[in-house]
Amino acid sequence: MNKFSRIKTDTIRSVDEITGSRRLRRMRKAPWSRRLVQENHLRVDDLIWPIFLVEGEDRKEPVEAMPGVFRYSVDLAVREAERAAKLGIPAIATFPNIGLGKRDATGSAILDPDNLINQASRSIKAAVPEIGIITDVALDPFTNHGHDGILRDGIIVNDETVAQVAEAAVLQAAAGADIIAPSEMMDGRIGAIRDALDANGFQDVAIMSYATKFASAFYGPYREAIGTGGLLKGDKKTYYVDPANTDEAVREAEQDLLEGADMLMVKPGLPYLDIIHRLKDEFSIPTFAYQVSGEYSMIKAAAANGWLDGEKAMLETLLAFKRAGCDGILTYFAPEVAQLLRD
Repeated sequence: MNKFSRIKTDTIRSVDEITGSRRLRRMRKAPWSRRLVQENHLRVDDLIWPIFLVEGEDRKEPVEAMPGVFRYSVDLAVREAERAAKLGIPAIATFPNIGLGKRDATGSAILDPDNLINQASRSIKAAVPEIGIITDVALDPFTNHGHDGILRDGIIVNDETVAQVAEAAVLQAAAGADIIAPSEMMDGRIGAIRDALDANGFQDVAIMSYATKFASAFYGPYREAIGTGGLLKGDKKTYYVDPANTDEAVREAEQDLLEGADMLMVKPGLPYLDIIHRLKDEFSIPTFAYQVSGEYSMIKAAAANGWLDGEKAMLETLLAFKRAGCDGILTYFAPEVAQLLRD
């Protein structure tokens, strides 16, 4: 006797009885039908490419913790911007790695009109005027302690930092930045930057606020790229958002909007899809995510070891940002994705 013969089947309903003839697989049966009903799409227009800068000429340095990512001297950064424009990438975001001799406790080199960020903005805007330039006013690439603000007696001082980043924002706008993206998470920075830009004739320069920048473990490779990995004293928990908090993240975003932010950014990206969705749902404002260095490097490392398909994982994660509500994504994958989409 078959060991399954005692199983009763006479009362089991048919699939049509269970589903009411609504078979969801019908539209998955062929590539053309899947394309017809696809709800979210990834486009080149969704991409912002973060580029690392280094001093000198004709320099292209690999970032060891980020396979395929390099630091570029300004002349080569211009070429990369030209390549990005040809691929249809709308904007780039620049981040500098300056010499240790130019770093101090206050990050004063950010106020040099000819610092590395401003040199790059002028050169890129002159050569590739059609591409957007996004710059950050956080002080960490310019401090000798790796923090995003001015360090006094072991404390990151808020108001003094805000005054300095507002002044830096004006210099960056004058050099050609189209969007100022302050990431240092000081209270009141958005309003101060908006006032400073407007008072100096830069009313059309937008602000993309790192509204919810979390105290995350995913920033390590980035800190190597800008040369702060071995400099950081302590952590950034006194000014970055606690990863456990969602309501606080919403309050941060709301405050930045009240102060004049034009766009919101969530950083990191993939671990915070719920935050992206909540901000988009509550505020209906252009919302962006930063797929940070740790996210990028995990995919690259797993792909290099044959543990997953790197290209598919890359595209799937970027599509997840779109599904969560992102209008755009800062990602180191940008040129690779743009080439794939164009091909």
